[in-house]
Amino acid sequence: MIEIRHLYKGFSGTPVLEDVSLTINDAETYAVIGQSGSGKSVLMKNIVGLLKPDKGTILVDGVDTSKLNYRETRELRQHFGVLFQGGALFDSMSAFDNVAFPLRMITEMPEREIRKRVDECLETVHLEDAGPKMPAELSGGMQKRVALARAVAMRPKYIFYDEPTSGLDPKTSNTINDLIKDLDTRLGITGIVITHDMHSCLEIANRIGFIHEGRLHWTGTVEDLHAADDEVLLDFVKASEYQIGL
Repeated sequence: MIEIRHLYKGFSGTPVLEDVSLTINDAETYAVIGQSGSGKSVLMKNIVGLLKPDKGTILVDGVDTSKLNYRETRELRQHFGVLFQGGALFDSMSAFDNVAFPLRMITEMPEREIRKRVDECLETVHLEDAGPKMPAELSGGMQKRVALARAVAMRPKYIFYDEPTSGLDPKTSNTINDLIKDLDTRLGITGIVITHDMHSCLEIANRIGFIHEGRLHWTGTVEDLHAADDEVLLDFVKASEYQIGL
């Protein structure tokens, strides 16, 4: 469980997040939506420890992350996987070596076990034969799936999905959504999704949080969203009305 209590974060005197409090339960997928610059990515970086709150508390499985030293923070991050917006694959490495990278860098697993783990991860995203290929030989959707395989290679408890369907066509986006749902269900992973894609949000999320002007303006289930009458929330959602049918 991740608990965020009265989180404040700003840069150069300008507040980005103000008094944000929310709870992300184990084995759920929580989507964070909001306009560009609303603080969604800053929230993610605070949770994983890449940024420190100016005020407030972040508890990960009951541990106050602000009180961890450098070594303890590094250990905490091993419980998190990240699917970056652009995939962020290493161009000079094959798909196999991209997935193996965190295992080789962080763990002491023998190479034989690493190969087995990587094969399992690529099979999970239905890319069993992609291991020898370089990122340039893969489509955008395939690159995103390799990045997803890398995100689960350490068998994390939590995965951040940063705009997981950004730049993908609708069919490929549906494939990514299905993979995320499958991973979260089959592996019991807790997912935190940063997205502008309301179709994806409604497909994969159990609950949704709407960040507006640095504050958690609204949170609720998908069913709550369909019944919502909050004008600020609906003004944001209506931009995707043709997709979600509100």
